[in-house]
Amino acid sequence: MNKIEHIGIAVKDLSEASKVYTQLLGYEPYKTETVESEGVTTMFFKTGDSKIELLEADNDESPIAKFIDKRGEGIHHIAFAVDNIKEEVIRLKKEGFRILNEEPKRGADNKWVVFLHPKSANGVLVELCEEINNNDK
Repeated sequence: MNKIEHIGIAVKDLSEASKVYTQLLGYEPYKTETVESEGVTTMFFKTGDSKIELLEADNDESPIAKFIDKRGEGIHHIAFAVDNIKEEVIRLKKEGFRILNEEPKRGADNKWVVFLHPKSANGVLVELCEEINNNDK
């Protein structure tokens, strides 16, 4: 794993959360994107070599809506950048981690993503991210 790619924060209202993080960080987000397959709209702020991703549910069945219903707003996941997501999945499975989606899927910000079950990482949902243009999937 190369670095923390981003920290995902589940929010009820993306517009209001954007105001808070714009004030906190002192600058505007650089990107807003909808990931229809996950039922979520995301907003990204660059923070040095990493990012903050705000996530708002687009419907009641979205994993973000369910997370907020259960736990409230807050940190949803931590994402790590990897060079080869398929090799990293193989390595982590050998180490005993539970993989939620073994086949990488398209995520926000031009990434292939795979998630590790929180029970495998001390209660934290872990996301692996690889730039889509770095491979030939």
